Amino acid sequence: MGLKVIITGTTGMVGEGVLLECLENPAIDAVLSISRRPTGHTHPKLTELHIPEFWDLKEGDGRLRGYDACFFCAGVSSVGKNEAEFTRLTYDLTLHLAGILARLQPGMVFTYVSGRGTDAGDRANGAMWAKVKRRTEKDLEALPFGAVYHFRPAFMKATKGQLHVLKAYTYFAWLYPVMKVITPGWTCTLTEVGKAMIRCALDRPARRIIEVSDIKELAAQ
Repeated sequence: MGLKVIITGTTGMVGEGVLLECLENPAIDAVLSISRRPTGHTHPKLTELHIPEFWDLKEGDGRLRGYDACFFCAGVSSVGKNEAEFTRLTYDLTLHLAGILARLQPGMVFTYVSGRGTDAGDRANGAMWAKVKRRTEKDLEALPFGAVYHFRPAFMKATKGQLHVLKAYTYFAWLYPVMKVITPGWTCTLTEVGKAMIRCALDRPARRIIEVSDIKELAAQ
């Protein structure tokens, strides 16, 4: 039997890239996409749950039952947001859904996309976004999941066929081959991110903070 996974943020660049890998990967039997609007993709494995906000999901929601893992790829930029707003959209929203899943399906795997540099949140002079994301990482670990993994990618190459690509990426995609050579620790593909998440759900490795080098290593297994 393959894995049944929930993916959030599937109408964003990271979530869509992970979704496409899951749909094509034989280790995955079923995918539940949770998003505000349709992903634009159809596949026999794919079920879509469209909700205005994650806050609309309540304790014991049977639609979320029976899944082995959640790949939490939803997120917002901190640009133009104060700490209270960014905390609500990052920490509060993530812990809301994670709490429901942990109590509904104890023992499942939860992967959270935070980002390279999140460890700076442990320092007094760390950036606001890093402190919020690091707090999110730590409090996810307190929930009764079977395992929690914090993914910290940097510059990611989109997957062919993606419909939801960041506007900035369309201008800077040409840099990927250059950065891959000059700064390999900063680059990976979204296919590799998806493969690495699947590997975490299957094998539950001991290492819980997944940096770019770990993503590549897991994806190659």
